Amino acid sequence: MSQCTPAQLLSQLEAMGIETATRRHEPVFTVEQAKTVRAGLPGTHCKNLFLKNKKGAMWLVVLAEDHRLDLNELGERLGSGRLSFASERRLEEYLGVIPGAVTPLAVINDADRAVTVVIERSVLGNDPINCHPLDNSMTTAISAADLTRYLEFTGHAPVVIDLD
Repeated sequence: MSQCTPAQLLSQLEAMGIETATRRHEPVFTVEQAKTVRAGLPGTHCKNLFLKNKKGAMWLVVLAEDHRLDLNELGERLGSGRLSFASERRLEEYLGVIPGAVTPLAVINDADRAVTVVIERSVLGNDPINCHPLDNSMTTAISAADLTRYLEFTGHAPVVIDLD
């Protein structure tokens, strides 16, 4: 199965009437690295975790970058059982991205809708939301309403939860 490219993703967003702003920068693989390249980018900056349970079900969890998360508590809240990080192979197979480029925008590559998107409520409260457009050498700003509309369009209506 061919994966969507960043250019195709941005074209899809434009075709949906979704306004975005994308900035290029050096590739980043961690939140700490991302903080060094984003001077002047307002809004929420995301941390994205690709998780699985023992049965092989998968979740993409979107948090504010500095939010600390207890995976056991999250598993209880979601009724998923014990959660752990999914392999790089699964990440590439289901979302078509590499570590460091995990993003809610990558669900465009999950045609079978195998991944459940979970967004921490606070992420949706500070426009825009900044995330990678399938490539960790770019950051794209998108409104919370438009991100939600995009996720619904791809068949991944998000589960919104409070994790405080």
